[in-house]
Amino acid sequence: MVYSLSMDKKEAKIRIEKLREKINELNYKYFVLDESEYSEEIRDSLKLELKRLETEYPDLITTDSPSQRVGSVLSGKFAKVKHLTPKKSLSDAFSDEDVRDWHNRIVKQVGEEKIKYVCELKIDGLNMTCHYEDGLLVRALTRGDGVEGEDVTHTIKTIESIPLSLKQPLTLEVSGEVYISKKDFIRINEEQENKGLDKFANPRNAAAGTVRQLDPAVAAQRNLSAFFYELGKNNLDEPPTRQQEVLELFKSLGLPVNPEYHIFGTIEDVLNYLDGCAEKREELDYEIDGIVIKVDSFKQQKQIGFTAKAPKFALAYKFPAEQATTKVLDIQVQVGRTGKLTPVAILSPVKVAGSTISRATLHNEDELNRKDVRIGDTVIIQKAGDIIPEIVKVITDLRTGNEKKFKFPKINPDKAKLEQEREKFIHFVHCLDIDGVGEK
Repeated sequence: MVYSLSMDKKEAKIRIEKLREKINELNYKYFVLDESEYSEEIRDSLKLELKRLETEYPDLITTDSPSQRVGSVLSGKFAKVKHLTPKKSLSDAFSDEDVRDWHNRIVKQVGEEKIKYVCELKIDGLNMTCHYEDGLLVRALTRGDGVEGEDVTHTIKTIESIPLSLKQPLTLEVSGEVYISKKDFIRINEEQENKGLDKFANPRNAAAGTVRQLDPAVAAQRNLSAFFYELGKNNLDEPPTRQQEVLELFKSLGLPVNPEYHIFGTIEDVLNYLDGCAEKREELDYEIDGIVIKVDSFKQQKQIGFTAKAPKFALAYKFPAEQATTKVLDIQVQVGRTGKLTPVAILSPVKVAGSTISRATLHNEDELNRKDVRIGDTVIIQKAGDIIPEIVKVITDLRTGNEKKFKFPKINPDKAKLEQEREKFIHFVHCLDIDGVGEK
């Protein structure tokens, strides 16, 4: 028997339904459960067949078909749509002390009740809200000003991890983060460079720029991803009573949830967790800039309430900054152990990567002149290789005209040579570790 590839409309309809079901199942396993039943090439092959059949029978296309992730090109500005649930910002914490203070305020409000905390990774991406009606994705909005967002449904539909239809016909509003993986960010910037276009500064900018593309085909090529974590307006008969239940509900509906969330019963457990997170971020395939800590119980959340701008029951713990700005208080020349003269900037103390920095090397006179660092300047500093503090750049726009250029002192050559020889000798003695011979 020879199997015929040609199908009539009735057969095509059955095949299309099967293909959609299987593709959605594979997407669910891959993006939500992090399982791979088949290779990506197999998924692509099934999608190609689906697209071919729908092209042949266009009246069989439905809005929730996996083929409809790339729509038509938009020609103008994005429509603004009001959020069903207004968006709030999170208050920031930068130290263990900040987290303890926040916890103590909560304890005062909930009294003797047991408090559980949910810790979720703070994805460095673009906040996104999706509306589902009877289980179908009908709208996707950026955060905007918190009251209104931009309608970017055409690009969000290209994100394969975001289901076009839920596993239950529910009507609800969900929010999360759209992001670009580290490897895709590198690839996208290489493509930008090859086209002679500006490179994106970071993955978040790349994600934001991609979501706002008029042509969804461009967004489809960039391989955006998403994680969801917040439930807004909904028609659930029994809504979740805890944040953990929200995450479990999303997972059951086919919405991608970051698996790296943890529940803790004490604030000490939370702080211990935070201590180890900064190092783990390098192992992730996406950028994070902190940890979001929330009171798990919605009853307690309601009791704790909101400020005008932020929920009081949640906090964004930010990792130590890798760069910071500070002022140059003075520039001094130090003699190194080999006699080398090095200009050093004396800084207004500032925390960088977990350490308080008050001095930064300027390496040599040429480097000092090249960066044009002056006493009184506002500068950007970082830890070179996460160890040695250095000045990256002067923010010249902040100059007032009172800054002073530094000139290397005119040292008597003989005196300078003598000082260098002294430092060399001290270094020599230290290396030999001679008993009874010290610096004096």
